[in-house]
Amino acid sequence: MDYRLLGRTGVKVSPLCFGTMSFGDIADRAESARMFTRCREAGINFFDCANTYAGGRSEEILGELIADCRDEIVLTTKVVSRTGDDINQGGASRRHIQIAVEDSLRRLKTDRIDVYFLHHYDADTPIEEMLGALDDLARQGKILYPAVSNWSAWQVMKAQGIAAQRGLARIECLQPMYNLVKRQAEVEILPMAAEEQIGVIPYSPLGGGLLTGKYSGGSQPDSGRLLENRMYIKRYGLPDYHQTAADFSAYAEDRGLSPATLAVAWVMAHPAVTAPIIGARNLEQLEASLASLDVDMTPEWHAEISTLSATPPPAHDRLDEVE
Repeated sequence: MDYRLLGRTGVKVSPLCFGTMSFGDIADRAESARMFTRCREAGINFFDCANTYAGGRSEEILGELIADCRDEIVLTTKVVSRTGDDINQGGASRRHIQIAVEDSLRRLKTDRIDVYFLHHYDADTPIEEMLGALDDLARQGKILYPAVSNWSAWQVMKAQGIAAQRGLARIECLQPMYNLVKRQAEVEILPMAAEEQIGVIPYSPLGGGLLTGKYSGGSQPDSGRLLENRMYIKRYGLPDYHQTAADFSAYAEDRGLSPATLAVAWVMAHPAVTAPIIGARNLEQLEASLASLDVDMTPEWHAEISTLSATPPPAHDRLDEVE
């Protein structure tokens, strides 16, 4: 396996990151262990989690599974999302971050978190306070690299400017949504990350299952997130997305590939992407994503697949002067 540098940190990670949101939820302890073992067999050393997944149970299971290989694992988790009913059990205040990191360390049974994400932007808390809290944790050795998920490019660059001005630990990794039907990250986030040498681990490379072929063709499944989960229905409900998914599924199958395999390979091949986050509810689903490691995605092939969906408009309107 060809490992990749995580931004400019010097840390080398596998070209796939396994997301553990299913641990303790749709995957029980035994199935979680089987998937973790299979990922390790495939050479994956990068595992993503969050303090809210399965009410904290995902962190607990992941902590148990990494116990005998902790120093070989690059571990992430997140803070900001609400963890309880108390008014202050959420957000990116110094107070909440300090409490939440201790809870995550305890559940993960580790003395440090390698990459610590702010799960989303907190408009109620100044960026200076967020960065100061993360810098304190980095100086204490409780986290190694601050990171952000679901932030816009301007928010990231504002944070980087403040960090540079004040001598604080800078943002070293981003976690945006990115897949063949959700390509907004191409406009500013991915170019910014490449320019600033920031690691990128996109989530949802399969579009919530839309790009697996499960929802294409004449028959629809009886269950699935795109049928049962309001958030996913809203996120991927546009007819254009479903048409792209159908076209993509036929494209992949004509080439003898699983749509899920090709969808992950397409995201992984973007030059600014460090490692797509793959997830699964069981080993069968996992194998399709792991097979992307064997796909030799050339720039020309990547560009051809890209024509199956709409390219997002650029960040400015001066197309007349762009060659």
